[in-house]
Amino acid sequence: MKIIVIGGTGLIGSKVVKKLSDQGPQAIAAVPATGVNALTGEGLAEALTGADVVVDLANSPAFDDKSAIDFFTAAGKNIAAAEQAAGVKHHIALSVVGTEKLQDSGYFRGKYAQEELIRGSGIPYTIVHATQFMEFLRGIGQSAIVDGTVRLPHAFIQPISAEDVADAVTAIALAEPANRTIEIGGPQKYPMDEIVAKVLAFDGDPHPVVADPEARYFNVKLDADSLIPGPAAKLGATSFDWWLANVPPPPKK
Repeated sequence: MKIIVIGGTGLIGSKVVKKLSDQGPQAIAAVPATGVNALTGEGLAEALTGADVVVDLANSPAFDDKSAIDFFTAAGKNIAAAEQAAGVKHHIALSVVGTEKLQDSGYFRGKYAQEELIRGSGIPYTIVHATQFMEFLRGIGQSAIVDGTVRLPHAFIQPISAEDVADAVTAIALAEPANRTIEIGGPQKYPMDEIVAKVLAFDGDPHPVVADPEARYFNVKLDADSLIPGPAAKLGATSFDWWLANVPPPPKK
């Protein structure tokens, strides 16, 4: 089995390529550094020749509305065309729990457009909706600093570790297409302001965290459960407390 992982050198992609390779399939990372550019279409036809499965983990390089919408729309069309020509049997895309509820954000409008392209492509598919990664909690905190204070909503978040995401995506890549959306999340939910405060306190970051009902997430005002998966979600095994104590933060640039 030949599996192409678009975005296969990133946080999730590098783990998925290794996990798939360890289980036997030929897993190949397709990224601009290897001559494959989903945004322009460069190298896609050649990379997908003979592929049985495509795992799309590519993300927009910028998060402003126009950049995100343009990226996910163009990349989605290019990937679908290359898959149709190659006869790909299963397309997997990683998206976000609550995407359909977060349409005030251009980023999530782009993700929704990507999902609609997948559903209409005629290619068997599985869309994976994941909750926020534990590895992104520090970034969420840094992005919410206003006048020296971290201002975040008190809405619930159910973060999942990158390792658990990679495990789920790997299992899905080796299974038959579900032709629907599958949700995955972490084992516990927390108010966003409280869990980010725990991470910053662990890091010794002096910024105070304030629960602000007017604070936005990707420019969206959240309801209490906007980011929480449904009861059928597959939950990862890694607890937040274990992750915080055992997974080192990325090196500072």
